[in-house]
Amino acid sequence: MAQTVRELIIGTRGSKLALWQAEWVHARLRQAEPGLSVAVKRIKTTGDKILDVPLATIGGKGLFIKEIEEALARGEIDLAVHSMKDVPTRLPDGLEILAIPEREDPRDVFISRSGLPLDRMPRGARIGTSSLRRQAQLLHVRPDLNIALLRGNLDTRLRKLDEGEYEGIVVAAAGLRRLGWSDRATELLPPDVSLPAVGQGAMGLEGRADDGFVRELAARLDHRPTRVAVTAERALLERLEGGCQVPIAAHATIAGEALTMIAMIAGVDGRRMVRDSIRGPVQDAHRLGVRLAERLLAQGGEDILKEIYGKG
Repeated sequence: MAQTVRELIIGTRGSKLALWQAEWVHARLRQAEPGLSVAVKRIKTTGDKILDVPLATIGGKGLFIKEIEEALARGEIDLAVHSMKDVPTRLPDGLEILAIPEREDPRDVFISRSGLPLDRMPRGARIGTSSLRRQAQLLHVRPDLNIALLRGNLDTRLRKLDEGEYEGIVVAAAGLRRLGWSDRATELLPPDVSLPAVGQGAMGLEGRADDGFVRELAARLDHRPTRVAVTAERALLERLEGGCQVPIAAHATIAGEALTMIAMIAGVDGRRMVRDSIRGPVQDAHRLGVRLAERLLAQGGEDILKEIYGKG
């Protein structure tokens, strides 16, 4: 590299999963640039501090990255590692997503204390989730369930399940896999039951736009198919102006040079839902995301979003 090797500081949340992700990036940066000094700095975010209310009621967008981005802008850290599902579609001036490594399994997982799958859970079973997206989709297929607020890091959620606060919970498969807890899963939920969040399973490496050293280094971890897929999903989310307070889901896959994406908008109670899909060349990822968003709006999604925002 043209610039003299310096210490690189990675900023991350302090949860087990966030630290796993930061250490994964740390190890691969060291492989890419032997001799590079890399340190990890834990930063507590607003989303980590407020645990007793739904994310939707406190704004949703950027709750798990705001303080990390501020440290990045101030130069206290050089690279931020995020879960892409937590990253708003619009970034602060001067900051960019420099790389998106290869995605882990993006699906949702259902975990029950009894070992029963979702479709065999008893009526009125208390199921925990903090996501309106998951809530809406669960109620769409099982309106008889009791969906209850579940906040906290993944290990906290599993502990609450084990202690009997819930009869089942829904979490991301990626977190279980990364922490080696896949054996806890009762079942992987198919997309027709629970379509993933935008960017779910993908990590984002954010840096300062003018830091050429970090930009070049981070680019070595970028995975083009994942970046293209996430670009399409985020284009859809931006067009819908969605955040944590709206049940929106999208999942794009890449096969060769073709992109296929499924997306959904639902009412909070799951009664109203519109779904559609689109396919096209990977180079049109952003345009395809916008087009699919507009199709969902035209099919009734606009009315659903107006109803949700009208209540807010």
